[in-house]
Amino acid sequence: MFAPRRLLPALVLAALAVAPQARADTIYEYRDAKGSIHLSNKKLNDRYRPFDYMRLPAGTDERKVIPFIRYYCRRSGMDPRLVTAMVEVESGFETRAVSPKGAAGLMQIMPDTGRDLGLDDAFDGASNLEAGIRYMRRLLDAYGDVRLALAAYNAGPGRVPKGGPIPDIPETRDYVAKVMARVGPR
Repeated sequence: MFAPRRLLPALVLAALAVAPQARADTIYEYRDAKGSIHLSNKKLNDRYRPFDYMRLPAGTDERKVIPFIRYYCRRSGMDPRLVTAMVEVESGFETRAVSPKGAAGLMQIMPDTGRDLGLDDAFDGASNLEAGIRYMRRLLDAYGDVRLALAAYNAGPGRVPKGGPIPDIPETRDYVAKVMARVGPR
């Protein structure tokens, strides 16, 4: 059966959705100047992006960010209400937000953390969400408690002891309270 070239990306995405793949099984895509799609299981150069790569332009409003949050939360087993609350508190849904300490993008990722997560462009909204959600998933797994994971996300894992309590850092305590208030009852 022959599938038109335009259907190829949809067919590959449908197959990936039916059988979720581990991070090591990422498929990369490159579109050349003629519009041809090149797929690889390795990032052969900087032009290759993960096949599910989606752009979220600067100035995007909250309604356009939410589907991206849901998508990446589903992939990471995260609660989209939690991540939506984090993005609201962190950046107010502004893709180009920068904190006084240098955290950037929707999820306000610090440059060193971004490098550790493989985040090339903190202002690429979709990539920022994916990296931030993946990072929060790690913190939840490590701390086993949403409040402590949020504290570690805000203050840094080195400042939050496993098993608690939330450190006596006013900004961190305020952050945890604001996010949890937006998430609502669990």
